[in-house]
Amino acid sequence: MSERQASTMPSVMRLHVPVIVQLASRSMRVGEVLRLAPGTIVELPKSADTELELFVNNRPIGCGRAVKVGEKFGIRLSFLGDVAERLKAVAAGGGSGGTGVVPDSPEALADRLLAGR
Repeated sequence: MSERQASTMPSVMRLHVPVIVQLASRSMRVGEVLRLAPGTIVELPKSADTELELFVNNRPIGCGRAVKVGEKFGIRLSFLGDVAERLKAVAAGGGSGGTGVVPDSPEALADRLLAGR
């Protein structure tokens, strides 16, 4: 690791990225969406015992099961992509407009992430 990489790494490690746990998704007609009201149940095409997907910057990085943590929800991970896959997900949302282009070097990744603070 270069001196520059070592000096920017603490800043990169403190950056916030969106982490999403997706229960399920489905398509609806515009008319159906406009008829939604409080109390409406939207049925999802996923079994209640199926694992949930974990996303960073809208890119899947793992999956797991829903758990209750006190009075809140959490996810117990059963699969997590390797560090390189997670870095690609982080880089996809940082810096110059979230273009999805992954930098070639750690320095470029650090520059991109720090630019998107």
